[in-house]
Amino acid sequence: MSAHTFEPVRPDTCTPSRAARELNFLRGEFDLAVQLGHVRTVPDEGGGGGRLVERAEIDRLRAQDGFPDTLRDRVRVVGTTDGAELMDISAGRFTRLARLGLLVPAKVYVNRYGAVVWLYLTEELKHFAAVTENTHLLKGRTPETLRGQLAEGVDLRARNWRMRQLGCLLRQAEDPWARAGALAA
Repeated sequence: MSAHTFEPVRPDTCTPSRAARELNFLRGEFDLAVQLGHVRTVPDEGGGGGRLVERAEIDRLRAQDGFPDTLRDRVRVVGTTDGAELMDISAGRFTRLARLGLLVPAKVYVNRYGAVVWLYLTEELKHFAAVTENTHLLKGRTPETLRGQLAEGVDLRARNWRMRQLGCLLRQAEDPWARAGALAA
């Protein structure tokens, strides 16, 4: 019995797992980079329905200044505790900002205890903390309108995560039917 390896139909492309190795990504980091549009993919025309990465795209990314660190920094994610520390606020305030939809999750998973864990891009958290218009949200008393929303139980994390996922699907859609499918999903 011989071992079979998958070879892309087009020799100028490679599989996502190979592209991840060549870009020094862990597979989860690579998947997030694709979702965020940092790594461009093309449809697999071999009938597999998946996506492939062109050799030119790998070369383009490898030629960027600071590779691979700058590319990996763009997809680095943190949870609530590390995100709060990064923004120099309490974990409670961080959670309230996220529930209000001011911080958008990039990834989500259910841990072994059945709790939903939201992960946020460090790049976006740093930017949010650096914008002077957000200072009143990071320090001092939360504005009354926002406190009222929290008291009503507002939690926009799931909605915002779904919108980010929809954006990813729409970026990858090649035709109107694929876009309609993304919206329906």
